[in-house]
Amino acid sequence: MISVRQWSGREAALLRAATRMSLRDFADYLGVAHRTVSLWEEKGEALVPRGNTQAILDTALERCPADVRARFAEALGQRPRSGSDEGPIVVDSHKFIPVTIGQAHARRLRESMPEASTAATWLEHSAASVHHPEGQCRLYVFACGVAVFHLVQHHEPSSLTDLAVWRYRTYATDLPWARQALADALELPNTDPLTAEYVLSLYWLCSGPWQDEQLDSAVRLLSTPSVLVNRSETGQPRGLGADIEAQLLEQGFEHPDLVSFGVRGISTGYAGWSGVAYAAQSAERSLTLDELVECELAVQALWAFCRQIQLMVEDGEDPSMPEGYGWRFLRAAYSRLTTARAQETAQHVLMREAVVNTSDLAARMRAAQDALRDTVG
Repeated sequence: MISVRQWSGREAALLRAATRMSLRDFADYLGVAHRTVSLWEEKGEALVPRGNTQAILDTALERCPADVRARFAEALGQRPRSGSDEGPIVVDSHKFIPVTIGQAHARRLRESMPEASTAATWLEHSAASVHHPEGQCRLYVFACGVAVFHLVQHHEPSSLTDLAVWRYRTYATDLPWARQALADALELPNTDPLTAEYVLSLYWLCSGPWQDEQLDSAVRLLSTPSVLVNRSETGQPRGLGADIEAQLLEQGFEHPDLVSFGVRGISTGYAGWSGVAYAAQSAERSLTLDELVECELAVQALWAFCRQIQLMVEDGEDPSMPEGYGWRFLRAAYSRLTTARAQETAQHVLMREAVVNTSDLAARMRAAQDALRDTVG
């Protein structure tokens, strides 16, 4: 049985990492203030919670499922990492579904949302939880006129091929669900042309049976699921078979779209056009889930915003945006996404560059800036 003699900010932070919860969700789960969890992670071992909070953390640990307790124990060093090939595959799927709704609709939705970003936030938005029948979902509405659904679904597939098939099959229902959810929230008629074009997946690998080179191959496969699935036939996508997956895991494979942002001994991470996958080997030194989610939210919001400008150009229109969201807005966003910050870790820089480059966002933002400048000029 895992036990903690005395909780400090360090152990509390490791427990949050093991649960794969965001800072906000972990605070809500414990019933403490969001700032309290922030202080734990900021102060680490220097901060020892009071007696009643110690009891809250003890109870939270006792209620955790076995896989969470195992990750927590491993992070504490209470048991070695298992090299067994019998460990289950446990993945948290994070789907991002952007929809362009325009500034007027965004303003309407944000007025009814309890959580609003501060004026100092560079990409202004509000967010609220929305019901989804098969997962936890939050809707982020950006003032620039884009809504992004963030859908989290826990999955324990029998194989990576099984996960790839599930991914493509659920995309077919995710897109119409997102369109309908927004239409209902805005009380729009069915004829309103809201368009959800795609779903971007981020996989957080919680556990799996692979080590070393096979783990690297597994994260690559999570990022490029198309190599495991036959989508050329009519009807539902079909897995290519266990032998193909086993061969790719054993021999490894290269894919031109993949960019690594992992650090040896700390994490394995890949970004590609199809999505992002990450496996943390060191909970204290790897990227957090919040960092990955925050980056993807910004990238997907800006990608959809630039896509709207591209469609205007292709329709023969002179693109125009409301005041505050012209080419200078895109110039500022481009700088924030492509320039390293003084306090930013090397891992975070690598991750952000990989996500931006594989999404082709930088080129799209430059093209959108040029189109808006031409309209003004």
